[in-house]
Amino acid sequence: MKIIMLGAPGAGKGTQAKQIAEEYGIPHISTGDIFRANIKEGTELGKKAQEYMDQGLLVPDELVCDLVVDRIHKDDCEKGFILDGFPRTIPQADALDQALAKDGEAIEYAIDVEVPDENIIRRMAGRRSCKECGAIFHVEYNPPKKEGCCDVCGGELVLRDDDKEETVKKRLEVYHDQTAPLIDHYKKAGSLYEVDGTQDIDVVFKEIKSILGA
Repeated sequence: MKIIMLGAPGAGKGTQAKQIAEEYGIPHISTGDIFRANIKEGTELGKKAQEYMDQGLLVPDELVCDLVVDRIHKDDCEKGFILDGFPRTIPQADALDQALAKDGEAIEYAIDVEVPDENIIRRMAGRRSCKECGAIFHVEYNPPKKEGCCDVCGGELVLRDDDKEETVKKRLEVYHDQTAPLIDHYKKAGSLYEVDGTQDIDVVFKEIKSILGA
């Protein structure tokens, strides 16, 4: 079961990816996790990635693809995997397709969690993160028991720069420019499935399970 999650930042694809991983016993793989693991282990790929990151540069597509392909060939991916945050561009998708094709495999499910931009902006602008433990709340959908105070550790809740309206709008522009074309890519490949991400989290998960045949 080889799955990738598509959707704009804040669409909730990460939450769904974690639930799918638990339900089906396959690893939830994000590029951030791969970078951190390789850098921590001091692998050759990790050292190369660190060089770019230290200079404040984006890690090139070719290196990102090498890291991902290396990860999906680990033993825990034998039953499949779920990729979250990769591919982000058509060249990355092409590289992934080619790597899988060498083993006679392909992405089986590209699940697009659809949420209108205005909903995402409202969602993100309402998010509050704990400065101490990183727990996330929402002023509207998941408010803390005490305003401005984390339920988990009592730390201060703040609006991260990433979640500010102007930042979210910029991230959405980048998404529509670079990542949205992937929808057509996987539609042509016959592996695209769309779900309405404005619904309750449990309803979205139920729809995804029906797509995956469970």
